[in-house]
Amino acid sequence: MKPSRDFTTLVEIMAALRDPETGCPWDVEQDFKSIRHFTIEEAYEVADAIERDDFDDLCSELGDLLLQPVFHAQMAAEARHFDIGDVIEGICDKLIRRHPHIFDTGKELNSGAVLDQWEQIKAEERKGRAARRGEDKPPSLLDDVPNALPALLRAEKLSKRAAKVEFDWPDMEDVLAKCREELDEVEAEIALGNSGRTHEELGDLLFAVANLARKAGVSPEAALSDANAKFVRRFEYVEQRCSDEGLDPAQAGLDRLQLYWDEIRIRENKSEEK
Repeated sequence: MKPSRDFTTLVEIMAALRDPETGCPWDVEQDFKSIRHFTIEEAYEVADAIERDDFDDLCSELGDLLLQPVFHAQMAAEARHFDIGDVIEGICDKLIRRHPHIFDTGKELNSGAVLDQWEQIKAEERKGRAARRGEDKPPSLLDDVPNALPALLRAEKLSKRAAKVEFDWPDMEDVLAKCREELDEVEAEIALGNSGRTHEELGDLLFAVANLARKAGVSPEAALSDANAKFVRRFEYVEQRCSDEGLDPAQAGLDRLQLYWDEIRIRENKSEEK
């Protein structure tokens, strides 16, 4: 085998790795469930490369991500479920079907109208899937919001779907009021020492905050990711300041750690104002 720009080479390499007689023992041992977390991890690594504007890494990480559907499709082909050709044909069919304004009617639409049309077509697809499966209950707007999504992202998607039938707070102030209400309930349960109820109320608070972000036009997942990155950046500054002073952060004391934290916070805020 030699590296190639031809997609079929990747498919052939994966088939060789999975060969029961001559393949790689690790690859042969895998199944859908054992590699599913790699699929998720590779998607995150692609996102990380994009955040860092590192296009060399992005090229490499996209390759790692591309391997995942090829791996899954190879296992599916071995079990006679489907193969990579079916996967490719399926996504081609979906893209054509969901873009009739490009491939059928030729009607010009703005991006908002395109999204509305996309959702209408997806609703019809949900009805079709329910009919094929012989499901008794009517299809739900929430049926194809994946359970495996990060919880914050799933909360945003669930509430966005519900909002399509106007099951939503009318305005921003209502969501803010809901967040305050949920925070009060968390505080009350903590005061009572009720861990089970605290768990539930914290979930309600996080769900309300995800809705607040959605109403504000902000991705809660991206906002929290940025907040995580900011925390790491500032905490590393605190650690460096401790190192410069010959201090162990664990022994420096909260007041000194807070002092260093305020230094970097003020510096970054001033930089943003320029």
